[in-house]
Amino acid sequence: MSLTPRPRTQPRFSRHRKAALLASAVSVCLLAAAAPAEPLGVGDRLYPYLGNPGYDVASYDVALTYPGTNDKPLQAVTTIDAWTTADLDRLNLDFAHGTVQSVEVDGRPADFAGAGEDLVVTPEHFLHKGIWTRITVRHTSDPMPAKDQEGGWVRTTDGLAMANQADAAHLVFPCNDHPSDKAFFTFRITAPNGYTVVANGLPAGAERVGGTTTWTYRTRHPMATELAQVSIGRSAVVHREGPHGLPIRDVVPSADRKALEPWLAKTPQQVAWLEGKVGRYPFETYGVLMAQASTGFELETQTLSLFEKELFTEPAYPKWYVESVMVHELSHQWFGDSVSPRTWSDVWLNEGHATWYEELYSEETAHRPMDDRMKAAYGASDRWREAGGPPARPKEPAPGQKISLFRPNIYDGAALVLYALRQEIGRPAFERLERRWVQEHRDSTATTADFVRLASAVAGRDLNAFFQPWLYGEKTPPMPGHPDWKPQAAAKPDKTLTRR
Repeated sequence: MSLTPRPRTQPRFSRHRKAALLASAVSVCLLAAAAPAEPLGVGDRLYPYLGNPGYDVASYDVALTYPGTNDKPLQAVTTIDAWTTADLDRLNLDFAHGTVQSVEVDGRPADFAGAGEDLVVTPEHFLHKGIWTRITVRHTSDPMPAKDQEGGWVRTTDGLAMANQADAAHLVFPCNDHPSDKAFFTFRITAPNGYTVVANGLPAGAERVGGTTTWTYRTRHPMATELAQVSIGRSAVVHREGPHGLPIRDVVPSADRKALEPWLAKTPQQVAWLEGKVGRYPFETYGVLMAQASTGFELETQTLSLFEKELFTEPAYPKWYVESVMVHELSHQWFGDSVSPRTWSDVWLNEGHATWYEELYSEETAHRPMDDRMKAAYGASDRWREAGGPPARPKEPAPGQKISLFRPNIYDGAALVLYALRQEIGRPAFERLERRWVQEHRDSTATTADFVRLASAVAGRDLNAFFQPWLYGEKTPPMPGHPDWKPQAAAKPDKTLTRR
């Protein structure tokens, strides 16, 4: 990763009341209303203030009005339907970059206050455990980065896109911003006529009124907040069919449609290739969003992966490399999107698998042997572990650089774990494991422990002793079948990876 986010400022609130919600992720123990508002979290080791206890979001309805310029705030209404999992006299939402104008809970005005990167909401009435509740927040969504703040909206040359991984969805809209709480999404985006809007999921109508059009999209599968995507721009939408009639729609700058078509045409075959490895594509649609922006990364936003247009137009990038990056983000639709990490320490399951299939695709289609890349990764693995931690216990992001979590140890370092596993249990068992993993955890979340248990079940023996040093050791264990592979001293700095 080359993106280096900075510390975030607190949101601006147009109405304040001191209120409190002190809780632990385990007991969700709420205290008296007289205490000051405080930020909460679900106890994630790497992002301790992400997410909130006490409720489970079922759906988001995010309505945004684009003013026709990408340097001014969007007016927004975010509606959250949730199931309470504890008795609540108030609740926290993650929200850190916008002006909150009003909050309602179940149709009645609620008080609210800012605390850190949280919006603390106090409803008129106590919320009992086990009930449905609706929270409606009227707010702005600011596409301009505040001081010491990055992530969320990406300003393109002709509009906006989103890049919310890992902890930036709450810079765009109020939410429970942690992948452990997946939900269904509806997006209603109003933009001046002449703009094209595309979001996660399938279109559900476009209504033109005067000089504006409101575009509606809905997901058919639950989604983590970090995977939300909205593209607003002078764009062309290119439609084609993938395997078994899968609708594929790509979003590209209108002027570049013809030039980019050779790349767009590759997606159906790539989907078919991955389906041959791990089973049927898990969502209702797919496509690539080629943004005219400099992000420093590509991103697996659900059903519509974000790419820099330059990846496809820069002649210095070899054809096989560009295709492998496309497959990396496509692989994430299974590994990371459909099967999401329960905690951010489990992110190796996302990036290790996406890197694995990126490498396997290059081996099978471009004759670039995986063994060569894995041997090089083995040589660098001890250095990666020292710098970033072992794959399943990555070090915390650097201060002021929250996305510095995305280091080589969870990319090629994690793919190296999968390579070792295939060496240990054999190719047939490994391939069965991969299919079962995405089938059994589809539309859900999973942990490293879940993967170890399933691998042991498929292999027919306890693999804990194998996984422990590979996932948690300070040093890289010997590679099964390759006793000649040795750690290597660094000849030059490791290249920063630019895909997530």
